[in-house]
Amino acid sequence: MGSAPKPLTAYKAVFFDVGDTLMTIPAARLIMRQFLAQRSFHREEDEIGGLFHEAFQLFYYGKQLNPDEVCSPESDRQFWIQLYRFILDRLGAEEEWTEDEIHACCHEMYDVFTAPEQYQLFEDVEESLEAFSKRGLRLGVISNFAPTLRHILEAKGILSYFDPVIVSTEVGIEKPNPSIFRLALEEAGLEAKDVLYIGDHEHNDLWAPAQVGIDAVKIKRYDYMEGEGIRSLLELL
Repeated sequence: MGSAPKPLTAYKAVFFDVGDTLMTIPAARLIMRQFLAQRSFHREEDEIGGLFHEAFQLFYYGKQLNPDEVCSPESDRQFWIQLYRFILDRLGAEEEWTEDEIHACCHEMYDVFTAPEQYQLFEDVEESLEAFSKRGLRLGVISNFAPTLRHILEAKGILSYFDPVIVSTEVGIEKPNPSIFRLALEEAGLEAKDVLYIGDHEHNDLWAPAQVGIDAVKIKRYDYMEGEGIRSLLELL
């Protein structure tokens, strides 16, 4: 879906995905290269970047989704460790490290990539959130994310905009389970027709909210993203 199916004035609230919708890690490949180099494992940034993209396509965008799967801090960590392990295997880590060293490295990378200092808001975010708020719209978050999300949002200065903040690892449900959207509506005391949802994932952020009657718009933050959608939150204003 490209733009909101109704005028923005028809909604009482706008809820958001977070990763690749409100913020990103702009230097992920560089961070990983430096992290590995500090452990005497040297690889080119372009090679790491290519494997990052391949891993995301395989494990995130190509994931076989189970809406009824229980989410927890442990399952979130395990998902990302699997992704990092894929990258390390492709980089030939087994030729230089023991299994224990690879395992420890993956866990350390999870902690690095869920820390606030790695994240950056997209340039339209603060202006858009302020504009939405001034129009009297209630703002909320529904995100599959590590338990550090509230801390990250606070560190970026935007946590105060959002109520509710629904984090998969806190509530035990993750997108695309439509129940996480029902939970958000219950916490907000809103009806589905009153909410517009914005996210980047076809199944998690378009299909799932539609199952409970929430209108959704896809935001395409990267050139490789396909389908209809907006490129900036400002397009909705």
